[in-house]
Amino acid sequence: MRALVTGAGGFLGFYVAKALIARGDSVRTLCRGTYPELEEMGVEMFRADLSRMEERENRENLARACESVDAVFHVAAISGIGEPWERYFRTNTQGTEALLRAAQDAGVKKFILTSSPSVTFSGKPQCGVDESEPYPTEWLAHYPHSKALAEEMVLKANGERGILTCALRPHLIWGPRDKALIPRLIARAKSGRLRRVGDGRNLVDMIYVENAADAHLQAADALNEGSPVCGNAYFLSQGEPVNCWEWIDELLAIYGLPPIKKSISFRAAYRIGAVCESVWKLFRWESDPPMTRFLASQLALSHYFDLTKARKDFGYFAKVSKSEGMEALRREFWEKSGEKK
Repeated sequence: MRALVTGAGGFLGFYVAKALIARGDSVRTLCRGTYPELEEMGVEMFRADLSRMEERENRENLARACESVDAVFHVAAISGIGEPWERYFRTNTQGTEALLRAAQDAGVKKFILTSSPSVTFSGKPQCGVDESEPYPTEWLAHYPHSKALAEEMVLKANGERGILTCALRPHLIWGPRDKALIPRLIARAKSGRLRRVGDGRNLVDMIYVENAADAHLQAADALNEGSPVCGNAYFLSQGEPVNCWEWIDELLAIYGLPPIKKSISFRAAYRIGAVCESVWKLFRWESDPPMTRFLASQLALSHYFDLTKARKDFGYFAKVSKSEGMEALRREFWEKSGEKK
């Protein structure tokens, strides 16, 4: 396979590119910056900013990146909870549209979008829901809204101009090299600002990063004419939900930090989140607020998913167990800190 991976300089994108190379596929990437580690792996690099498609250089580089490619893995996105709507929309929605059209123009046969389970999150618990769960009619955050628009567009494009599409929804991706989820937890814990939200009994799905990357390759391989994968979205996880706060305590323990002692009720966190959103909007701050209604809901409510469809349609299963993944995190920490087991 000749594959283009967007966002390979990031977390999941790097693992997708690495998995493709490991099995002998030819990989090129589309990133905003340069990444020596990718170049050392033999990856062909193209530079473009998907949020600035009005610039001719970006459009030309995007078109060149899609030339002679069999499959596009679109992993790049703006995540978080504090950016203004325009930035999410320009990157996650319009940027996806620009990439999709460039892929069609270049005759690319397969387009695999990295989406998010949050595209179906309406602020209520989700216990074992499957892909029939609809998009919300109201949104608690800009990120899932922008991703839902992109996902819907990509899935509707299946079969148009010879391209086959699907969308994958990995939940709470974690593992070595993570520069988002775990570092934020650690920073909050060290500053004393980490609080358990809710009663501490909520169950959540999560997925080790190598399992998420493998699922992208499995879905791409199954994305052929007549396959049930065509035009469909899939939830991805370890396949067994965990207690959210017990797992967070396990993560903190790896980095030598004590378990969370302080807590706040869901109702209080939700109200504080609403106030923070109003203040950040008023002053047009672009940093992430300490709390939002979306974040409070995600931290306090159960949300886990039925993986039957992914298992049936492209044979997904979690090759790396939770315990094996946690051990990989420990090894990374020991290597960076110079500590021994």
